Amino acid sequence: MIVRRRAVPAVLAATALLLTAACSSGGGGSPGRTPAATASGAGPSGQGTGSAPPAQGSVKVLRTVAEGLKTPWGLAPLPGGDGVLVSSRDEGTITRIDGKTGRKTELGTVSGVSPAGEGGLLGIALSPDYASDHMIYAYFTSASDNRVVRMLYDEQRPAGEQLGAPDTVFKGIPKGFIHNGGRIAFGPDGMLYAGTGESGRRGLAQDRKSLGGKILRLTPEGEPAPGNPFPGSPVYSYGHRNVQGLAWDDRQRLFASEFGQDTWDELNAIKPGDNYGWPEAEGKSSEAGVHDPLAQWHTDDASPSGIAWVNGVIWMAGLKGNRLWRIPLNGTSASAAPQAFLRGTYGRLRTVAAADGDRVWLVTSNTDGRGTPKKGDDRVLEVQVK
Repeated sequence: MIVRRRAVPAVLAATALLLTAACSSGGGGSPGRTPAATASGAGPSGQGTGSAPPAQGSVKVLRTVAEGLKTPWGLAPLPGGDGVLVSSRDEGTITRIDGKTGRKTELGTVSGVSPAGEGGLLGIALSPDYASDHMIYAYFTSASDNRVVRMLYDEQRPAGEQLGAPDTVFKGIPKGFIHNGGRIAFGPDGMLYAGTGESGRRGLAQDRKSLGGKILRLTPEGEPAPGNPFPGSPVYSYGHRNVQGLAWDDRQRLFASEFGQDTWDELNAIKPGDNYGWPEAEGKSSEAGVHDPLAQWHTDDASPSGIAWVNGVIWMAGLKGNRLWRIPLNGTSASAAPQAFLRGTYGRLRTVAAADGDRVWLVTSNTDGRGTPKKGDDRVLEVQVK
């Protein structure tokens, strides 16, 4: 692991760890023949606030915000409802999409991106002090590794030249043709979280000295965050196959989506220091010391990427599943069976991010080499969810 640090005075990192509670559904044996999506019921450890959301929900696509995007991957909503930033995995560019008109403006190309297979320019996130420092963070695959950088966004410069040179914050995350992880997000504690993959080398997930197959927790400068479960280490949780979704609820509890191999995809409630099982366990298992998922899906029905929390519900984008999953929560348990929407309507779904109120941004992923692009692909949708 190599950590590079450059202080930015405008970034004021919180130093207190906000613990994320989670429940483990202890053992019970490996599941047999079950429905496509299964969930653990809400129990005493759920610790929900108020009543759980309704078991049945609804989805309404309000509009297509933008179309004609190539290999979109990460999305970062801009403050004040001004629109979103979207990264292109293969082109290595970041594009601003106006929230009202859908007008697309390319900010520039992120230097150092080396796209291949599932790697390239992946997740993006705005600095916690974006209003003053105008910094964009990005997770990308380079020629040698996966890394996190930050760049100054200068709106006063001409289109295509608005991104400053990348400043490497953290590097040394294993890369591969597959399983590069890539989602980054700033948590409610002001720390930077990154979901990584095991790059196709299964054993890395259980090696706490490796950065592969983990959720990492860093300061904005790339240091292991104060209060991490393993002193001096950026590792927050381990035993993951390929994490591509991160979201927090209103009590600052972290949830993550994860690709399975042949049997079970997962939605997990993340507890600091816990082992999520891969490669010894896939889905719910009887393995000792393994934190079971709160919900699981057959891989044909999900292949989950981005997730968002809205009003007590996790919304999960499905790639191979070609659908948007709704998972109502009671604390860190699912309060009802997952429910699928938009099945096959827009093809592969890559990213879902909370917007204002009961709306989300939804990004399709049909130009990534595994989908079947239609006229207008790929696109960003504005969706009302309940």
